[in-house]
Formats: sequence, C-alpha cells, structure tokens
Amino acid sequence: MAEEAAIEVSGLRVAYGGREILKGIDLTVRRGEILVIMGGSGSGKSTFLRQLLGLEKPLAGSVKLLGQDITTIGARQMYALRKNIGVSFQGGALFNSMSVGDNVCLPLREHTELDEATIRIMARMKLEVVNLAGFEDLMPAQLSGGMIKRAALARAIVMDPRLLFFDEPSAGLDPVVSAELDELILRLRAAMRMTIVVVTHELESAFKIADRITFLDRGEILMTGTVEEVRNADNPRIQGLLNRRPEAIELDVDDYLRRLTGRG
Repeated sequence: MAEEAAIEVSGLRVAYGGREILKGIDLTVRRGEILVIMGGSGSGKSTFLRQLLGLEKPLAGSVKLLGQDITTIGARQMYALRKNIGVSFQGGALFNSMSVGDNVCLPLREHTELDEATIRIMARMKLEVVNLAGFEDLMPAQLSGGMIKRAALARAIVMDPRLLFFDEPSAGLDPVVSAELDELILRLRAAMRMTIVVVTHELESAFKIADRITFLDRGEILMTGTVEEVRNADNPRIQGLLNRRPEAIELDVDDYLRRLTGRG
C-alpha cells in the first residue's frame, strides 16, 4: 500500500507579470519524511515555498496539505489548517520587542484558550527541546545567530504541528552550529513524527538530513530522489549544482545592444 501523503502538489504554475516562475510542478511528500528542496538562485525555491504555505494563489494547479487543497479552501478552513503547520523563517523572524519566552508563547496565546501558566510550561518545554532552557527572559538582541534559529524553531513547534517548514535553516551559521541544527531537525522528526520540508542551498546539510531531495531548476523539477540517487544522477545541471560548476554564459552582442537601446 502506498504511503500516505502529507503534501500533494499537482500541475502547479505560478507567473509574475507574464513571466512563468513555476511550470507545472508535481510533487508528493510522504508523511513523516524529511524532504529537502534545492536549486540555484532563481530556480523557484522561494516561490514554491510561498505556495506550500498558502501565501499566494497559483496561476493553475493544486496544493494539498494534510488532504486539504489550500488553493480552494476558505479563510476559516485555512486558519484551522495553519494550527497544524509550523514555519521557521530564514532570519528567525522573532519579535525584537518581546522576550524569547514571549515569542515562543505567542502562537499558544493567539490560537488556544489555555491558561497562562500552562502556556508558559509548554513554551519552556519546547525551549528545552531546542537546548535553550533558561533563556526565556532574554531578548532576541541578546542571542547569537544559532540561538535565534533555535528560538524560532521552538516557536514553530510549540503547538506540535504535523507539518514543519524550514527556510534556509543553516544560512549564516558556522559549520559547528549548522551541524547542531541538523541533528536537532533529525531528533525532532524522530520524537514528534512530523513531516519536515527544508529549503536550503547547503549540500552537506541536505545530504545529512534528507530522506529525499527535490532539485528545482528554472521553475521545473529536475529530479526527486534519495541522497544516493541524487549523488549518482547523470543530469548535467544537477552535477553542476553538486560540484559548484558555473554555467557557461553565451552572449549575443547584437541582441544585447538591441535590448539596451530598446530596438529589439
């Protein structure tokens, strides 16, 4: 029997100003797996993540999260669904005017009717999970980059989501801190049985945490496969990304001049 899907994307197309960014994406994410999305600059990774989070409407296609098509459901259904989704943004996105503890408590205060004592206990539990026990009274400005990432993660998981999205979790971190965050992601999946989608450009991190990797290029999926399948892929674009080989740039001088002068 096929594994149950946590995310199902079918025929997803997105265009900005007449330029197509995603060109008919099809992808299934299995429940309980860690899927890493990779690709070069301009490949469509960020646009795809916004679609998965329901932040924008597509030109065509569907995106199903936990069985619900977020391209067609109403605002009330989407609000309820988001209680099962955690997001850890690239820069942490902590509120600088609030303590670490209050940042982590915020989703519980906004989306539950729990009493304050219970909320505080749950926030402390999640801070302990990410190795920030005792830091709840500090302000974000007092944290290191790695601590900000972990505090943001604690906030993302405070409501025990079934889906967790990471945007560039290792960006700006030194290799040791990045490796610690990778271990934390693996422990979270094992302990909380959540489905995790990670957008990253860090190859070492991707190879360590991924069950499968999806490569995006120019708005299309080049392949989705295990780490071993990706390493052995014969696609030159994938090998170029893996080995950091720059793509040859071909310049038609006449065409370039015509575009500059507006005569093309």
